[in-house]
Amino acid sequence: MSLSSGQREKIVQLLCKKIDNKLKKYGRETTSMPFLARLIQDSEKIAAYSFIHSLATTLGMSIYEDVSIIIAAPTSDKCFRNYGVGGAISTAQKSAIEKIVNALREKKRTADIIKESQLVLTASTFGAKFQKSGNIADFYMKRRGKEYLFEIKTVKPSIDVFEKSKTKLLEWVARKHSPVKVFLAFPYNPYFPEPYSRFTEMGMMDHPNDFLIGEEYWDFLGGKNTFQELLKIFDEVGKKYKYQLVEKFKQIAEKRIVSY
Repeated sequence: MSLSSGQREKIVQLLCKKIDNKLKKYGRETTSMPFLARLIQDSEKIAAYSFIHSLATTLGMSIYEDVSIIIAAPTSDKCFRNYGVGGAISTAQKSAIEKIVNALREKKRTADIIKESQLVLTASTFGAKFQKSGNIADFYMKRRGKEYLFEIKTVKPSIDVFEKSKTKLLEWVARKHSPVKVFLAFPYNPYFPEPYSRFTEMGMMDHPNDFLIGEEYWDFLGGKNTFQELLKIFDEVGKKYKYQLVEKFKQIAEKRIVSY
């Protein structure tokens, strides 16, 4: 399926609201960048950098969670962001997960989320307790009776993120006591047009069975060509705000950067 006009409009409104709020409320917090100012020698570029960094922080990963709901909702029974998975985890289940992750890290086993989930589900649940850490899924949907839980992460994670994410995904399986579909998802591939390749991922994830990147993720939620349509929407909103942003950069640049 492709995005409906209603979905497109909701995404546009979401993006416009975020940008409008930033344009109205932004004020330069940092008035002194002595090293960067001397290197760049251009107050407008420094102002642009400051504003763009602030906007990126405001959007954060939450924008992708909000857009995920808009895209997936029409074909899903339920959709939530910041979903509390709940459930309890036993010592035996935690031990099974730890052994799996250690074996993956040491390259003593090949990533296979189905087999890994089976090992977790067959471990004893005796003495299981609720565990607060790792309880929240960034995005959840139920579609045709199946549950899907997603961890949406920045596209160039630090060295321990894949290991922690794999642990969290398997803990979600343990909490649910059923073979739910669990994924680590990246909103885009920073290495495009080359395949995603980062040293931290090597051997830890079972792509694409528990790891979706860019187009794979968005098309999984909304159907073929969803990712391309989404890019067009972002492009349209960007063009709409192009001159307002340029004026904002000039306005910010008028505030003199204090020098040493």
